[in-house]
Amino acid sequence: MNGIDAILEKKVVEDGIDVRSDLAPKSVKEALDRYFPNHRNWDLGDFRRQQARDLQIVASGPRRDTSLLIYDNGIGQAPRDFPNTFLSLLRGNKNDVHFVQGKYNMGGAGAIAFCGDLRYQLVASKRFDGKSPLGFTLLRRHPPKLAEAAGKKNTWYEYLVFGDGVASVDVDKLDLGLEGRKFKNGSLLKLYSYRLPEGARSIISRDLNVSLNEYLFEPALPFLTVDNNERYPDNRAPITAVYGLKRRLEADKETIEAKFSETSSTAEFGEMNVTTYVFKALSRDTVKETKQYIQREYFKNNMTVLFSLNGQVQGHYTSEFVTRSLKMPLLKDYLLIHVDCTNLHLEVRNELFMASRDRLKASETAEALRRHLRELLSTGELKDIAKRRKASLTIGSEDTGQMLRDLTRNLPMNDALTKILQQTFQLSVQKPGEAPKKERQDEERPKREPRETTPFDPKRYPSTFQVRGGDGKQGDIKLFKLPMGGTRTISFATDVENEYFDRSDDPGDLRLSVLQQGRSAGTGGPLAAPSQQSDLLDLRRSNPADGTIKIGLKASSQMNVGDTIEIRASLSSPAGDLVETVLVQLTDPERKTIEPQPEPTPPLGIPDLVLCSRDGANNTKAWDELALAGLQMDFDVVVYPFVEEDKLSRIYINLDSGVLRDFKSGNRSADAIELAERRYVSTIYFHTLFLFATTKSRKYVVMRGQNDLDMVDVEIADYVSDLFTSSYAQFLLSFDTSELIEAIG
Repeated sequence: MNGIDAILEKKVVEDGIDVRSDLAPKSVKEALDRYFPNHRNWDLGDFRRQQARDLQIVASGPRRDTSLLIYDNGIGQAPRDFPNTFLSLLRGNKNDVHFVQGKYNMGGAGAIAFCGDLRYQLVASKRFDGKSPLGFTLLRRHPPKLAEAAGKKNTWYEYLVFGDGVASVDVDKLDLGLEGRKFKNGSLLKLYSYRLPEGARSIISRDLNVSLNEYLFEPALPFLTVDNNERYPDNRAPITAVYGLKRRLEADKETIEAKFSETSSTAEFGEMNVTTYVFKALSRDTVKETKQYIQREYFKNNMTVLFSLNGQVQGHYTSEFVTRSLKMPLLKDYLLIHVDCTNLHLEVRNELFMASRDRLKASETAEALRRHLRELLSTGELKDIAKRRKASLTIGSEDTGQMLRDLTRNLPMNDALTKILQQTFQLSVQKPGEAPKKERQDEERPKREPRETTPFDPKRYPSTFQVRGGDGKQGDIKLFKLPMGGTRTISFATDVENEYFDRSDDPGDLRLSVLQQGRSAGTGGPLAAPSQQSDLLDLRRSNPADGTIKIGLKASSQMNVGDTIEIRASLSSPAGDLVETVLVQLTDPERKTIEPQPEPTPPLGIPDLVLCSRDGANNTKAWDELALAGLQMDFDVVVYPFVEEDKLSRIYINLDSGVLRDFKSGNRSADAIELAERRYVSTIYFHTLFLFATTKSRKYVVMRGQNDLDMVDVEIADYVSDLFTSSYAQFLLSFDTSELIEAIG
């Protein structure tokens, strides 16, 4: 990121502009548009590779002791300026340069802790104008033994000087193994014996690139990773251009099921753009292979929700956000959410991000933003996708319900057992002598005939933009009433393609502005002009969806009942912006009528039993049906506990598992096989139930990994399912308690 900053600074200085003046670009995007007018053509391989040569990461040394050289063809520094640039910490030397990313003044110092046991790092730079020599210095951790001998409790980092400054040498060119060029000017950072993670110690153009793409969701400039065939003789692509996860996702049509975005603009947070990518549940031969591919290519660092500034990820949530906040467990392995925080209020960003950029701060602002993000994503298209996947898991026939009743009829339920189960399930306990409650059957409702619709024919650029609906007109402008404390959605018809706002190549935009305001009678004076529209309204804008763009509105505390504001919506187009104007009037709060709710069906008491088989025979759930929802069933899977709303709602048991097949192999008669199957179902069901209930009620946290650095949280349902996949299920079926008691006696 510092290399990207340096290249942008060089462009501004070459243009004769002071980087801190009002003439300099005000953002990274403005700098790109001004100095790289063709930057959207970086989807083209040759164009991207040519630009990427200005920023390179070059690997060298033995495979198990890799050193990395980071090069940029940027502004460079004179030797005398090293102490105030490369070698300064926490001085905020870029705070008043608005078009760069670096704000925390950590620079390469953040990487030195990973430079082998001795912590050596080389910094070299030559000013782009050639008016000063090449300066260089060596950074290291002060040897701990020398620090102890000097009576110091802690060691420190230091850099090499000769006399009053860093070393310098007159040099024209250097051959450093860069792709396509020799070093003339710019900056170099050499990280010796860099400790790459276990999964990234292969050729850097493969595994390391996956992480680089993940953390640099949309870098301002592309760059190269350069390895060589001396280190990896059999590799055919040692040099790769990296240009961010966003473009990789857009190119992966085989794996992505849906992509949509929403922009939220509020007085509390500022503007936040949220893009959601939903992966197909079955894009490879099996669900297992699909999950492995998605994890390997897009979730290497277990980041499900990415928060970025100017394309660089600053913090993240794991998949727990999907299961616990969104309550969409079927999507936890198939959802990637990007939150662009570039236009959030400065004070919000300061309360959200840390200088280390490795996690979010634990603050009230961060918690409020999490709640706001949950509200944004819990409705609309994502909710519909979650419903469709859940529909693939519909419970089978009444036979399984009857089997479960037979199994639980004589289940002893003492107080301690009931207490544990009630923490996990909605348990209905029948009192002694009480008649069992009857289950209520929902009445059949007549189905409506689906309406015939004309297929949507999207265009690359919009030619129409018209507001729909309304509650009347004032003059020629449509009026929409917004209840105090409530929300209102305004829909616009258009003919542009769904990806118009989000595509990397020539995206469009929808701009909203408040033109004029009017106070209601008796409130005193005109409504003050806002500094931006979010002062009066919290706005939520969706991307086009098959010909419709929706805007959600909610009034801020600055508005009173009767106030009217005029809003202009402008949809960009190469032929000229398409404009619609609407009026929004704040009305009294809506009175909610409480409708009588039908009596809920009494719960069976414990999770539903769903029997599964390979082909769906005998009213069981077929493996292929479960795969549509992203649930893996094969010969190795015994059981899967399905958690919904933080409760264990269903237990899927596989009747075609290898465990049951082996267990039944010694039985010959039909009665013996049926008995074996019922024992299998009852044993697996109740062990799953109590393992889940006990683990959750005792508040255990399950983790998995090769070492402390690789440890990740594991959902209890996944843990229980994996437990049965091993020999545990075979042990339960083969173990006979009565024989053990007899042997002990």
